Amino acid sequence: SSFGISGTNAHAIIEAPHRPEPSTAESRDEDAGPDRRTGSVVAPWTVSAHSEDALRTQAGRLAAHLRTHPELTATDLAFSLATTRAAARHRAAFVPQDRSAALTVLDALAEGDFQDAAVDTARPQAAPVFVFPGQGWQWAGMAVGLYDSAPVFARALDECAAALEPHLDFRVLPFLRAEAAAAQDRPDTDLSTDRVDVVQPVLFAVMVSLASLWRAHGVEPAAVVGHSQGEIAAACVAGALSLDDAARLVAVRSRV
Repeated sequence: SSFGISGTNAHAIIEAPHRPEPSTAESRDEDAGPDRRTGSVVAPWTVSAHSEDALRTQAGRLAAHLRTHPELTATDLAFSLATTRAAARHRAAFVPQDRSAALTVLDALAEGDFQDAAVDTARPQAAPVFVFPGQGWQWAGMAVGLYDSAPVFARALDECAAALEPHLDFRVLPFLRAEAAAAQDRPDTDLSTDRVDVVQPVLFAVMVSLASLWRAHGVEPAAVVGHSQGEIAAACVAGALSLDDAARLVAVRSRV
């Protein structure tokens, strides 16, 4: 692909995946994985705490618990540590072959010896940034499938189209649908027009609607950034511009 006037052209050769021969009932029994109850599955153990000292204490407590309850398998404990404990900032992980190996590592962790475990401090999770590009990524058929399948996106696109309509000599959704239909008979996927006063308002509507869809799924940006006319979409999504003001601005700008 080529993004705007620059980019990298790449080609990929794809073939059908290998289809393994169906196994017989006998081979399925032989190849079946070990029962989790036997403790023969090798699984990672995870320990975490809010400080390094607390991590050492936690490892010591876990070792004592393991010695007190010999009926617990290594696999059961690994499963519980991974699924029932909150992950604190200071973390250690190791993969013991059996209970004895687990006790050896836990005892070492309790003494401050971290050689046999992967120990690190988790970084705060970074929040996403919404990036709004300029002109050049448009294609015939864009947004139509999403409009028909995602009600949140459809409502947002309708609102954008209504805000743009007083400033345009065409309607956004009929244009997108006509492009999608025409693309069926064209060898390429470019829009049928290179009119800037058409392409830019359409891209604005699609970008703002995509942001609404992400937000509906719980993805809130920590920041927004835009390039060229994408700056207007970014300002709108950030609340710096109202939808009506942003629509008027992008329409007027596209005619300059």
